Amino acid sequence: MTASGKRDFEALMIPAALCLGLAVIGSAAAADTKVFSGGRIFDGTGKAVIENGTIVVQDGRIAAIGSSRKVKAPKGARTIDVRGKTITPGLINTHGHVSDVEGKRTGATEEGVINQLALFGRYGITTVVSLGGEEPAAFRVREAQATAPLNRARIFLAGTVITAKTPEEGRQMVDKSADAKPDFIKIRVDDNLGTTQKIPPDVYRAVIDQTHKRGLRLAVHYYYLDDAKDLVRSGADILAHSVRDRPVDDEFISLVKKNNIPYCPTLTRELSTFVYEDTPAFFTDPFFLREASTQVMAGLKEPARQQTYRTNKLGQAYKAALPTARNNLKRLSEAGVRIVMGTDSGANASRFEGYFEHLEMQMMADSGLSPETILISATGGAAKALKLEGIGTLEKGKWADIVVYDKNPLEDIGNTKSIVGVYIAGNEVRR
Repeated sequence: MTASGKRDFEALMIPAALCLGLAVIGSAAAADTKVFSGGRIFDGTGKAVIENGTIVVQDGRIAAIGSSRKVKAPKGARTIDVRGKTITPGLINTHGHVSDVEGKRTGATEEGVINQLALFGRYGITTVVSLGGEEPAAFRVREAQATAPLNRARIFLAGTVITAKTPEEGRQMVDKSADAKPDFIKIRVDDNLGTTQKIPPDVYRAVIDQTHKRGLRLAVHYYYLDDAKDLVRSGADILAHSVRDRPVDDEFISLVKKNNIPYCPTLTRELSTFVYEDTPAFFTDPFFLREASTQVMAGLKEPARQQTYRTNKLGQAYKAALPTARNNLKRLSEAGVRIVMGTDSGANASRFEGYFEHLEMQMMADSGLSPETILISATGGAAKALKLEGIGTLEKGKWADIVVYDKNPLEDIGNTKSIVGVYIAGNEVRR
């Protein structure tokens, strides 16, 4: 086991002590009761911000939350002083992957999956929706997460990505995938900018129909506006990327709003196809460097590798399409479409898990979205749109998935990098 893997494994087995940068002022309290006292609380619902709030956590869940004037610490509880800090729910990546990192498959073992989920957790990403490609180990890890001792990110899963050629084959693939009990089914409807054959409408309609017959929802990988419209009309439940070929129109906005479809922009997916044509500025960001693989970084700095990015036709086409994706995101958000934060991180080594979620939120802000809108898209809005129970908001009865920041991300979304503590089910994630 590597040193980092050993650390991640031990983080699952050893109860965390004190959160870095936060003072603990209680006495020998019961280990299952913690109180976060005096912080600014953004609860993920978008209804209000509590400027001086208290959260009581018992057995991994929120037992009480509200103004510090009304919510008091139970006798004997361990109290964590968060005065001057900002608290949000744990962040949710609605489109990620955990099995492909550092150029090799890591998802074949539960330990490999747990290591990746621990990394996400250290960046404040307390839930990952992995949209396809996971091994059986990831399913086993998912089954062990509804528990109070948890202190790594949660995972929800799509089954094997559907790549059928006929309607009947599509239905059979859905049935096989559904038998593994995924949370979602995913299909790709994309010709990779004219370089491959795209799944035809009669096939994806059969896949959507069979998915619904099995009681599941369908997430779709796509690129073109016309495909997105027909997919929504055909019953697709989640748009897992941006429209990138041209500006969205009123018809599309009406369709996604009428059907209450969540829209996941994955701007960093496009960024990753060209940003390494030079050494990116974030390679000097301490928040990035704390977890980034030096081996992967070294490979991406090689002049020959950077040249391949400059000359790659697909990458340059995605680079040209990114402004359209950003403009579409702004228009859809302003029109009231349900935006959910997602990155497609982890699909390959250059989409750095954990960090790319913060980079995605910054790109969303640069596209014109407010910090509050972005935080909702990564917390309560994401959980509600994808029907993820027990997480996403800081409310009584929910899991105590909590991120504590030194600076207020409601003022500047870049302040999500100022993390001083992450708790999952009330347990500190060692950082």
